[in-house]
Amino acid sequence: MNIFVTGACGFIGSHLIERLTKLNHNVKAFTYYNAQNSYGWLDNIDPKILKNIEIISGDIRDYEFLNKNIKKIDTIIHLAALIGIPYSYHASRSYIDTNVSGTFNILDCAKNNNVSKTIITSTSEVYGTAQRVPIEENHLLNAQSPYAASKIGADQLALSFNKSFKLPVSILRPFNTFGPRQSARAIIPTIITQILKSNKIKLGNLTPTRDFTYVEDTVDAFVKALKASKISGEVINIGNNFEISIKDTLEIIKEIYGKEIQLIKDKKRIRPKNSEVNRLLASTKKAQRLLKWKPQYAGKKGFRKGILKTINWFKKKENMSLYKENIFNY
Repeated sequence: MNIFVTGACGFIGSHLIERLTKLNHNVKAFTYYNAQNSYGWLDNIDPKILKNIEIISGDIRDYEFLNKNIKKIDTIIHLAALIGIPYSYHASRSYIDTNVSGTFNILDCAKNNNVSKTIITSTSEVYGTAQRVPIEENHLLNAQSPYAASKIGADQLALSFNKSFKLPVSILRPFNTFGPRQSARAIIPTIITQILKSNKIKLGNLTPTRDFTYVEDTVDAFVKALKASKISGEVINIGNNFEISIKDTLEIIKEIYGKEIQLIKDKKRIRPKNSEVNRLLASTKKAQRLLKWKPQYAGKKGFRKGILKTINWFKKKENMSLYKENIFNY
């Protein structure tokens, strides 16, 4: 299968590229162009895997460039996005340009090139604070940040292309994926990188709960979506079915490290009151039914196992050196 992956240089994208290559797919990896010729996290994968993929550097906001590179492609997996929620308060327009307009470009190129399957990546943030749990795909959409609003816009564009043009497009909606290579803007790497370097850590609100999904499980869902035959026009949650607060997540990481820490409440890391998503817990019944997927890192035991693997990755000096734990980068 000829697969075009946007956001290939990112956290989930790099893990997905590794898996697809091992499954002998022909992969065209679309990375964000930069003057340093960096391929992001793809620079850190096995060179034997790297030589078997075609890497294209560009920008999903450039329609003509995308269209030229989506020729003879069977499937598109669209992961590229601006993801930092705090940064979306400061640069909201950038989120529209990348997440909405970029997704439009992908959809229109898929339509024009008769791509057989397009998979769009959503986020659990589109639900806002859960009105009922577990959250099913028909839950109210409630944008509590410009980031969430941009992702709702992208999702609705995808569904409109399915209804209007019969584009075979599906939406996977991961809940708080975590694991090696994740951005330090996310809570788990924020905790781990600080504890590795100091007995003092800075965090924001500890009360919200999340449904953390280990990256290998998220990648499994994308792989199974490639084979699934009845997902066109569908939105599918990808989660762990396990809810845990930020405070209890911190306690698990502290327990694994075996050290006491001094917690400093950092006001810069606290979202505006009405923007905080206080509770997320996924229903994955639809994923089990349509994708034949269920998390392997399930429940508290699976979550702890994923945390341990993530910590062990960060403990390697060559990995930790890529992070600046003392800087809060929105």
